[in-house]
Order: sequence, then structure tokens, then C-alpha cells
Amino acid sequence: MPIAGTRLSLNTNEGADLISQTEKVTSPYFSDGSTVLAAANLITSSQTGQSTNETYFFGIANSSTGTTQEFNVAFGSLNGHGALKETGTKSETEAIYKQYSSLLLGPTEVTGGFIISAPGASSAVAAGRDEEIFVLSARRSNMKDRINKGTWQITLSGSLSHVVGAVAPSGSAVLNLKDDSGTVSPTATPAGPRYNIVSCSADGSSVLPATTKNFGFFYPDAGILVFSAAELSASIPGASGSAVNTPVTFQPGTTAGLHRGFAFSTASNADKKTALRFINCLQPNGAQLSFRDEEDQVSAQYFCRVPSLQMNFSNNPTFISGSQNELRQSTMIGNPVTFISSVQLYNDAGDMVAVGNLSTPLKKSFTSEATIKVKLTY
Repeated sequence: MPIAGTRLSLNTNEGADLISQTEKVTSPYFSDGSTVLAAANLITSSQTGQSTNETYFFGIANSSTGTTQEFNVAFGSLNGHGALKETGTKSETEAIYKQYSSLLLGPTEVTGGFIISAPGASSAVAAGRDEEIFVLSARRSNMKDRINKGTWQITLSGSLSHVVGAVAPSGSAVLNLKDDSGTVSPTATPAGPRYNIVSCSADGSSVLPATTKNFGFFYPDAGILVFSAAELSASIPGASGSAVNTPVTFQPGTTAGLHRGFAFSTASNADKKTALRFINCLQPNGAQLSFRDEEDQVSAQYFCRVPSLQMNFSNNPTFISGSQNELRQSTMIGNPVTFISSVQLYNDAGDMVAVGNLSTPLKKSFTSEATIKVKLTY
């Protein structure tokens, strides 16, 4: 029943008629509603027909959702290795390296590049800066506000050594990676907090500290993971000898292949499609990506207070009668009664922004006051 009277104003100062709080809510990252993208369901952008940007990056898609890309993988080289280079221009891999340097590193760090492996790591492979990187970037609509830290894990699998002409590699290797947010405070960067990417047990319960070996940097707010190509290739080299310089091809399934490892070509002016090495190491049985997204969910509780002298009359035709607008029910003379069935919230411009219906109409009269709590979550 519409209740006559002016609109009641709310004191929206925190703690008055408004109490708000922000809660972090996580959910499965992938488009099919799952937390894990297993090797059996992983396909590349080439297989979905979305391959126009493969000189810069390759898309990772889930075969169960068709052409929806879940992540992009890129390879960056400060020296332009593994890419074509036209005269007077930068190669694609050099452009990738410098793009992510500008995006993720501080002003005083950009020219120095990514220094992932060396600082403080007792078993570091790279000396000084990492001049080659692999980059895994999330799809914004999947990650929402950020990638949930401490819950993701990547399992990579490949060969230790595989030469041209060999039927099988000399051995295999498995590498489990996650962030160290559970034990280390983040480093502040222009792209938000940064954590280290470290090796862990298969179930993720224990991690090897970054002071021993650091595989990369994780930027949860940006949805970006940057890996040291030197550290990855030391753990899972894959091709060896002349096989390193052969152009990389996508190698699905569990069959051993030359390009199931991270040893990269240092050749210049040649498109080696090095980013595919990362995807190939997600192909064998047991390899997988496991991620959850994170969203800041704001909950605002408005306390709509109705004093005893207000909202005791109605514009409903059943409430009044005659040209004099007399109360239809004589028992209400001197003591009118209304029932509040809904609450509408308006902004300062007079636009209705929210409406809520009460499960049971609330009785209101001159002898009673009402407080209705309206909770908005967004």
C-alpha cells in the first residue's frame, strides 16, 4: 500500500543510518565453472581459429567451452631472440619484454629489466637480470578483481633432454609452482602487490623458499605471472643440441616431443614461436592449471527509521472516500493504521536506485515506530 508523506532522509555517514563492509569472495576461475584446467581439455588459439596475434602471444582455451580463451602466454626477450625483426623496428619478443617491464616494474627498475632468479637465491641460474621471460596473463572477465593468492598452482611436465632424431627423451621432469603469499609479505609495485613464484610439493602443502630458488613474480591484481626462462629451462630443458633452434610446434597429448621443455633459441630474426613451449609443458598427463578468482563484495546496510508521527496515512483508494478524503474506516479516525510492504531508496537526484519488498507487511500507527534494515550487496 502506498503510504502518504514526504520521503524520509537517511544519514549516510558510516555508523549512523549506514553500516558497510567489504568481503573478499572467491570462486572457480575457468569459464566452465571449474577450478582446474587439465591437460586433456587444453587447446591453443590455433585450434580455435583465433591465431592472429601468435607472433606476440598464444591463447590457452578450454575445449569444453569452445573458443573462450582462459589465459594468454607470451615469450619476451630483451635481445629480441626467437622473433622476426624488420630493419629499424623492435622484434615482437623485445616488444613483449619491454611492455611488461613498463607495466610491472617501478620507474627506477624498468631499464634494469626483470631480476627474478639472482637476488638472494642460493641456487640461482641467471646472473643479474633475466633477459628472457615467459608471461602468463589472465582473462579480465575470469579473474574479476584479482587472482586469488595462495590457492593457485601450476603443474608443468616435460623432458630433461631430447635431441633431433631421438625417439624419446633421456628422462622426464615435473615442476609444481605456486606463490609464497602464505609465508612472505608482498612487495609493492606499480601493478599492486607482488609475490614470488616458487616450487612446491604436488599437493601444494610445502614450498621451497624464494631465497633458495625463485621462478618468477606473481601480480594478483594485474592477473599476470612472469617466469624466468632461465630457471624454467634449467628445471625442464626439453630439446637439446640443434633441436633448440627448430621452430616450436604445438604438441598435444602425452607423446614425447622435441618441444616439451623450456630451452629456448637465441637465434635472431627467426620466428621460433617460443611461447608454445610453455603450453606444450601443460600437455602431458598430470600437468594442469589450477586457479580461483577473487572479488571485493561490498555489503551496505541501510537502517530506514520511520518515526511515530510519519507514514500513518495512505494514498490507496481503499483508505479514504468522498471528495473530502475522509477515512473510509471510522475506527481509524484519530488512530489511522497503515502497513508498510516495501521500501524504495532514492539518490540525491531523485532517481530510485533500489527497492525491497517485506516478506510480511509491517503494521504502523501513531503509537509505533519502525526500523527496516535494507541490505545491498554489489
